[in-house]
Amino acid sequence: MRSIFLLLFLLTVADAQRSSEFRICAFNLHHYGDSKSRKSDVMLTLARASVTTRSPVLLLFRYDSTSSYQHVSSERLGRSESYQEQYVFIYRTETVTVTDLYQYPDDLKGDEDAFSREPFVVRFKAPRTGQVSGLSGLPYRGLFLCFLIESNVFSVIKEFVLIPQHTTPSNTTKELDALYDVLQRVKKMWRTENVMLLGDFNADCGYLAKKNRKNVRLITDKNLYWLIPDDSDTTVKLSTSCSYDRIVVNGETFNSAVVPSSAQPFNFQQEYGLTEEQTQNIKRVKNVAKLSDKSSSVPV
Repeated sequence: MRSIFLLLFLLTVADAQRSSEFRICAFNLHHYGDSKSRKSDVMLTLARASVTTRSPVLLLFRYDSTSSYQHVSSERLGRSESYQEQYVFIYRTETVTVTDLYQYPDDLKGDEDAFSREPFVVRFKAPRTGQVSGLSGLPYRGLFLCFLIESNVFSVIKEFVLIPQHTTPSNTTKELDALYDVLQRVKKMWRTENVMLLGDFNADCGYLAKKNRKNVRLITDKNLYWLIPDDSDTTVKLSTSCSYDRIVVNGETFNSAVVPSSAQPFNFQQEYGLTEEQTQNIKRVKNVAKLSDKSSSVPV
């Protein structure tokens, strides 16, 4: 059986107590399959994390086609037959709809095989503009990667695009720079500026040296806003403190919905008193951010 690493995105209704909010999250599940799904301790932690963030994680694993949730996923991606990954989006149909899908090709002229796992890009529409809407997700590297957006934001941002990416550590600088080409291609193809890039970028410590940052257009372009601070620890190992996992927003219009400093890691290892080994068994971190039409942040 192939080893699969899932990068999951869940779109759903936000906290009922704050009905004007909209949430975006991401979650890496390492080697998730039948074996891990049978581990009660792993599934219990995922369920607890879903309650904490109002994200019904179990729907990912007990999918009911009669419910109001749907999903789209990439094919298995990776250069090795023995280790491949998938990008998966799960969304609530009365909240958002999928309007376009795009698998970035690995044979694009001038950009051949730039990624180990090419981005699987999804465009969403929030048809019920001005009503309760939500976009939320799952534990990611031990933390969550999330945004909250006030629903009236979607009177302006009626459609948005998510570009996920899990870079290869040994090739982080090149892949992050190539991700800029993906962004430009998607903006031109779909004629939109409302684009968010998120995932495990490995964008810190030894994988992205400070001297190399000037060579990454995703960093140097002042129209792009990095919402996870460089000093945030998105790892689960006690011996490391690195901001590998990131959320990047394109353009001032989309960025103006972001609540300042709301992109913060939620560490479920600390929240639930797990050991490092238990957390590693689940894997990864979740970062949380809030979006509001009254706020702004500054470029990286």
